[in-house]
Amino acid sequence: MELGANVQDFKVGERVVVRPLDWCGDCPACKAGHQHICMNLKFMGIDSPGAMQGEWIVKSRTLHKFPYTMDFKLGALIEPLAVACHDVRLGKVKSSDYVVVLGGGPIGMLVAMVAKASGAKVLISEINLYRLSLAAELGFDTINPLENDIVKFVNEQTAGAGVDVVFEVTASQPGASIMTELVRTRGRIVAVGIFSEPPKIDMFKFFWRELKLYGARVYEEQDFDDAIALAASGKLALDSIISGVYELDDIQSAFESFENNNKAMKVLIKCN
Repeated sequence: MELGANVQDFKVGERVVVRPLDWCGDCPACKAGHQHICMNLKFMGIDSPGAMQGEWIVKSRTLHKFPYTMDFKLGALIEPLAVACHDVRLGKVKSSDYVVVLGGGPIGMLVAMVAKASGAKVLISEINLYRLSLAAELGFDTINPLENDIVKFVNEQTAGAGVDVVFEVTASQPGASIMTELVRTRGRIVAVGIFSEPPKIDMFKFFWRELKLYGARVYEEQDFDDAIALAASGKLALDSIISGVYELDDIQSAFESFENNNKAMKVLIKCN
């Protein structure tokens, strides 16, 4: 690790994670304090080269320190965990809430973990049998919507009221269709999944039940700090979503491990 001449807040040898957002600082969103949704946002690793290399130059404003006692594998999960922290924070989840997470992939599982750590009761809806099994092992209530009527189940669980918060993480039409059927009056829906095509949504339900829909995009500085604190606490079973760790020279094998693999969650690359 080397430091630029004007970097004051970091020392060589400190452990850091990168919040991979490069914002302009001049657009209306940035000036309003919403740099994470900058109108000219560049996502490092997508819009510019990322960390799958031996050396990487980043701006110090994107760095967050994490404890020496934390395993580097957990450090690699801070970025997706920060996504979950952002989603749960926007959904205003509290300890008395009943939460449904539609989709039990890596992000859905992390959202469920953070919501549960906030004290909420969590139900994960997923059709992948491996992910359902993993969620159950982690102590979550689960349901396969292809085999059971999730609306009927939720109504039975809540005496017909519906749940407090729904996180839509599937980015699928079935998820968009069912989310408004599950939430109580004045309940909250957080749109996490990125839809490739605009989905059909029952807007009448928003009127009828005075629902709230929140869009959630990446994370803010607070969410990275919260994610680091949660990971360091040991309260979350983060190791459970690591499917494998590969050397940088084996990066092709790492990507191939995802192909047609319904048990794959998160694969890590060792870049040192």
